[in-house]
Amino acid sequence: MSDIKDIETGTEAPAARQAPEEVPRPRGIGPLGWLRWGWRQLTTMRTALILLFLVALGAVPGSALPQRGQAPEKVAAYLSDHKTLGPFFDKLSLFDVFAAPWFAAIYILLFVSLAGCVVPRAVKHYQSMRARPPAAPRNLGRLPQSVSYETDAAPEDVLAEARKVLRGRRFRVDVSDGSAAAEKGYLGETGNLVFHLALLGLLFALGAGNMFGYRGSVLLTEGKTFANSLGQYDDFTPGRLFDDDDLAPFTIGLDDFKAKYEMQGDKRGQATSFDAWVHYRDKPSGKDEKYDLRINHPLKVGGTKVYLLGHGYAPKFTVKDAKGNVAFQDTVPFLAMEPRNLTSEGVIKVPDAEPDQLAFYGILWPTAVASEDGKQIVSAFPGALRPVITLSSFKGDLGLDSGTPQSVYKLEGIGKKLQPIKGGEKLLEPGETFKLPGNAGSITFDGMSEYVTMSVNHDPGRIPALIAAVLAVLGVATSFLVRRRRVWVRASAGKGGRTVVEVGGLTLGNPTSEFDDIVTALRGPDAPEGDDASRGEAGPDGEAGAEPEHDGTEPEKNGAAQKDGAEPEHDGTEPEQDGSEPETNGSEAEPGADRGSGSATEPKE
Repeated sequence: MSDIKDIETGTEAPAARQAPEEVPRPRGIGPLGWLRWGWRQLTTMRTALILLFLVALGAVPGSALPQRGQAPEKVAAYLSDHKTLGPFFDKLSLFDVFAAPWFAAIYILLFVSLAGCVVPRAVKHYQSMRARPPAAPRNLGRLPQSVSYETDAAPEDVLAEARKVLRGRRFRVDVSDGSAAAEKGYLGETGNLVFHLALLGLLFALGAGNMFGYRGSVLLTEGKTFANSLGQYDDFTPGRLFDDDDLAPFTIGLDDFKAKYEMQGDKRGQATSFDAWVHYRDKPSGKDEKYDLRINHPLKVGGTKVYLLGHGYAPKFTVKDAKGNVAFQDTVPFLAMEPRNLTSEGVIKVPDAEPDQLAFYGILWPTAVASEDGKQIVSAFPGALRPVITLSSFKGDLGLDSGTPQSVYKLEGIGKKLQPIKGGEKLLEPGETFKLPGNAGSITFDGMSEYVTMSVNHDPGRIPALIAAVLAVLGVATSFLVRRRRVWVRASAGKGGRTVVEVGGLTLGNPTSEFDDIVTALRGPDAPEGDDASRGEAGPDGEAGAEPEHDGTEPEKNGAAQKDGAEPEHDGTEPEQDGSEPETNGSEAEPGADRGSGSATEPKE
């Protein structure tokens, strides 16, 4: 039996029937690779735009639904009216959108995405600004703007003049290897980066303001003073990292308020001005300062801005109980029921009356007149020309001792612990007194005062946000107005002792007239009108439509050889006359590349 090694050559099994060699399976990219992939995806501009859209989309519920930070009573009413949707929305934090974890996650991801995208771009842009301008392409005639001409000046003098002209136009210039390369227009990319960096700053400033700032509303009646403490705010919304000790110890007192209205014509009753004269102190030991608080003219005090929001009437009352003691004497703010003529309603609570607590519900007409049908009273003007109040009286238990918070503008427990006084309705004018039936006491309408509502805002990120917004606008405007421009000048010795000068230009976008001005400055004012120079404009296929280049005996034409019937370029030597067509052995300079490259066409041997 012959050994297996003795098998004749050519009798082995075909390669197709042989078992293929086992190829090792590719290994996974690993945890580090997945992290790199995730970071690259997060820091793309596409992801940043998606996150920006999600931020805008997430803010919609904050505008459409009541928020606990601004109107907790409206949130409670919504939950009471919508038994199914209300709890579902509450689980999604739609009643506190801007403090919700999902909104914070989107906000932080957007910040990280923009930072990871813009900061590396800014570093590369800084490096490119300090780098040398790109070298001149071999064939300047293929550029969108190009010119060639001859001059008697030496090549060194031409390049020196090119350096002077281009630097005078604020180009960065580099002269080497018989050519000058110049570039400018980095301000456009700088503006784009400034816009994105300013957007980052804006996000950071808004976040800082929401975390460390606060916002509150105050109702202040004439003759009273507000101290900046939590207990004196009608509504207060602190930031997440706000501390009570951050409240500045300033005080504001309302001396007088005046509103002026149109008295005649179709605009009768329309307000023309609001003036609240206040006095304030930065600190308890400070000096009183005066200020005219008006719409869009906030008061700056204690690191806050105090805005005038609205106004209303606060009638003054004196209430005596059944024993004849003065149980209440103060002004009571009435809230407007309709804004045009300021018909208002208010509640007077007298918990110190004995033996029964007293309460009154009133409607105020600043300028009371009879309606057209004569059956009711209406207000004909927002000014207090003839104030009249209708009062309804109650007695019993106000429920203030139960520990349940109550609104000062609403009576609780009517018909239960608080009963209407029979015959306790009365129409009062200033100075009139109404004695309650059953010797339950009396109430006197002493006169009219006015109040203002103010908004106190402390936002440490306000000024940085304003600066960032201004920089963003300037940056985006600059990025649209400034374009990148490059110019190359090559000077070489020609025949007859003259110098051949080639000038090429490349502008991001459409060509500009600046190139023509540079060429005119390089050639000088004494250049003849009919000088043999040619300018090439790029055709649809990137080639110029000028005549082919010639050797050094004639000025060089810019542009490549035409496609149909054009002669090939010459490189200074005559091609062999063997009937063969020349072919190109170089590539065209690619507009927009950092380092242009290309070679002139050479005849084929």
